[in-house]
Amino acid sequence: MEELAYIPSPSRGVLYLGPIPLRGYAFCIIIGVFVAVWLGNRRWIARGGRAGTVADIAVWAVPFGLVGGRLYHVITDYELYFSQGRDWVDAFKVWQGGLGIWGAIALGAVGAWIGCRRRGIPLPAYADAIAPGIAFAQAIGRWGNWFNQELYGKETHLPWALHITSSADGRVPGYYHPTFLYESLWCIGVALLVIWADRRFKMGHGRAFALYVAAYCVGRAWIEYMRVDDAHHILGLRLNDWTAGIVFLLAVAYIVVSAKKRPGREEVVEPGAAEEAAEADGEGAVALDKDEVDSPSAKQDAEGSAAEPEERAEPEAAENEAEDSAKDSAESAKKS
Repeated sequence: MEELAYIPSPSRGVLYLGPIPLRGYAFCIIIGVFVAVWLGNRRWIARGGRAGTVADIAVWAVPFGLVGGRLYHVITDYELYFSQGRDWVDAFKVWQGGLGIWGAIALGAVGAWIGCRRRGIPLPAYADAIAPGIAFAQAIGRWGNWFNQELYGKETHLPWALHITSSADGRVPGYYHPTFLYESLWCIGVALLVIWADRRFKMGHGRAFALYVAAYCVGRAWIEYMRVDDAHHILGLRLNDWTAGIVFLLAVAYIVVSAKKRPGREEVVEPGAAEEAAEADGEGAVALDKDEVDSPSAKQDAEGSAAEPEERAEPEAAENEAEDSAKDSAESAKKS
């Protein structure tokens, strides 16, 4: 292959700030979480919720999601940690890569449910608010695979091929499909699709989240088919392909059934939030009226309006004097 164009791999996936290691994989995950919480907060407020609620619930959801993602990876790739010659302690080294999105979403939902239950918030409404943010977080997090030179696709001679230089853990240096990039771009498209569909159809009761899940599964299925890393196969298909297919069907079924049973969108997503917003608006209006009354221009207008009767009284007094003088003149003329 002529090396005219390709995507280079980083020479290393960790930088050291003194004794502190800064790992690219962890850095991508952290940025993704911040983006998801930021966008979810904006969407939650637009739905009628309080600012900060998304972050409060994320305190539960994120740790559960990390544990779930790691558990799924370790269970489905147990031979990497528990086979002969392997160190089981490596199963806890999350920073080296290995988070299964299926486990992250499943156990992350449990954490979100706990957080929502503590605040009296319906989980489906919360899921709808954060769905696009999760997709954007995945798009950012996938670049962690680039830092670790992992989860690439089949060999290719395309100009955007990924150049793998590492030979660790059975890797063969060469040029491969950048499946991390394909999935990152797909996740961005999924996020934009959910945002558009939610605005267009006013999706509620968890249907926006289900749309995110279904759309992601479609992309994950064909991207997973391109990968060449070791994986368990069932009837010739990788395990994650089967997972994506099953989850896709479940998500579509949920959208159809939910739309029939609970059409429309939730009117109240967070108890008391609407009342607090109305009170705040009322206090702001009262303060504005008071400022207008106390303003110098208002005082000048009041003084001017009070002075107008006096100004009008002066011409009337002058007219009365003129009439009296005219009557006196006429009487004197008669006498003469």
